[in-house]
Amino acid sequence: MSRADRLVDLIQILRDGRLHRGRDLAAALGISLRTLYRDMDTLIASRIPIEGERGLGYVMTAPITLPPLNLTLQELEALHLGLSVVAKASDPEMQGAAETLSAKIDAALPEDRSAPAAGLGFAVYPFAEAARGFAHMAPLRGAIRARRKLDLTTLDDPAPLRIRPLQMEYWGRVWTLTAWCETTEDFRALRVDRIDTLDVSFDTFEEEPGKTLADHLAAMESGAETP
Repeated sequence: MSRADRLVDLIQILRDGRLHRGRDLAAALGISLRTLYRDMDTLIASRIPIEGERGLGYVMTAPITLPPLNLTLQELEALHLGLSVVAKASDPEMQGAAETLSAKIDAALPEDRSAPAAGLGFAVYPFAEAARGFAHMAPLRGAIRARRKLDLTTLDDPAPLRIRPLQMEYWGRVWTLTAWCETTEDFRALRVDRIDTLDVSFDTFEEEPGKTLADHLAAMESGAETP
């Protein structure tokens, strides 16, 4: 059972409003007591209304729960865009609600999803930073489909880059663009929210050995350096 499924099962057990001992919860889920304590710490940190502590037991108070949902990456992106708008509202109560909701979504995301080596994660970057990248999403997707080269600069380095966009990946609030960079002659992973200027070129590209997404993924899997 994945950790995400286990957390959902824990919530379902606790929904009856009764006090549950940690050892009973661990036995019901077939996990160690130490793992159970870590899971409960995660749920409590996510502001799910659970009271209790190790050695005494846990109880859920006044829960409002939704049935499990299967979201596409685009749907999750749309949800985060909405949260980013609410998080910048003038109402402190709504700002707090957006933050706690994001924490609950974070807790429900699968633990086995891959993450970039740089440690990009759901709770790392504030909403305002993530929202900057949304303006680039449509032209980036179009360039990937049409295999059109891009000219861009980033907020971290004003030097212009010409790239071949290969794939976008979502890591929770943060999208990255995997590309072959003609300027540096190497693969690059660029955070979309750090892109400053972006121009879609009329120049197209064809797959070449050593410059494809398959080449990049193979090198990452083997641990070898990219050309």
